[in-house]
Amino acid sequence: MKETAFTKYHIEMGAKMAPFAGYTMPIEFTGINDEHIAVRERAGLFDVSHMGEIWVKGPNALPFLQHVSTNDVSLLFDGKIQYTCAPNGKGGIVDDFLIYRIDAETYLLVVNASNIEKDWNFLVEHAAKFGLTPGKELYNASDEIAQLALQGPNAPQIMQAICDEPVADMEYYTFKKVTVAGVKDVIVSATGYTGEKGFEIYMANEDAAPIWDAIWKSGKEHGLQAIGLGARDTLRLEKGFCLYGNDIDDTTSPLEAGLGWITKFAEGKDFIDRDRMELLKAEGLQKRLVGFEMIDRGIPRHDYEIADLEGNKIGHVTSGTMSPMLKVGIGMGYVATPFAKAGTEICIVVRGRNLKAKVVKLPFFK
Repeated sequence: MKETAFTKYHIEMGAKMAPFAGYTMPIEFTGINDEHIAVRERAGLFDVSHMGEIWVKGPNALPFLQHVSTNDVSLLFDGKIQYTCAPNGKGGIVDDFLIYRIDAETYLLVVNASNIEKDWNFLVEHAAKFGLTPGKELYNASDEIAQLALQGPNAPQIMQAICDEPVADMEYYTFKKVTVAGVKDVIVSATGYTGEKGFEIYMANEDAAPIWDAIWKSGKEHGLQAIGLGARDTLRLEKGFCLYGNDIDDTTSPLEAGLGWITKFAEGKDFIDRDRMELLKAEGLQKRLVGFEMIDRGIPRHDYEIADLEGNKIGHVTSGTMSPMLKVGIGMGYVATPFAKAGTEICIVVRGRNLKAKVVKLPFFK
């Protein structure tokens, strides 16, 4: 198992560690519910160094990205970030990821930890036709970059205190290269996977220690806590964010997953699977990803069956938990389109029992 630049700190803090995406990662420190609430009410620090970072450079970087991703990359400007996904040529999703535009010929892709090798192979497969050489214009920097996520209502004050220029009021989905705790050219982005105010911080592995120390020093008076991957999952689910491998994968269309807003049929944008997506949109979707809240007492879990009120199978649960903030079972899952309207009552099959739930609009927690 690989270790991140912060692994030794997690162990010193008494984290429960476990293998995840090839790394030894902290799952929890003080408990998932406690950490979850800390992020919603104060601030939390996540080690997300296991995520992948891939550079795409050169004069053909833009047309290449327009081909391998569904969103319209031409809309980006320097300092802007875009959420998108890569179509797999069969109607499904290779991965969902972020694109950072550094300049017109330089882009940084931030991909899911469990998909780094898969994504790299996918990009390499399509690189030659755009004149991109792996190791040159296309470069996998995942093992060289450490990443922290600072999330919560107190995150802007904590971050601003250690930066050399204004970051607290950065527009959502933008980034800057700034000096953080004396370290130059650190990428600080106003993004996150919790739905709270916050930042993702990208640094070289060798610069991790001073930035880690500075964040904790600044965060002491703001109730900063260490957060593991367990709370990261419950936080993202409360906000209705998709998790690759659960809610989206190689078998799910972005349109079915409610990601039509990142599937742009812009003129001249010849992305993989465009014809297939246009046909699917025209013919109508047979299933949709929805959010639901439990009416009966119970906790929905991944792969539980979803049934109609007569007990007929209509879909399956992709993600589920007991919401720490709402104190009710919540989940997402695919259902046949006639059952996708908000307010529709459905059943979640839990250990052979049909427990009532209702379809709701996302996010669960506002």
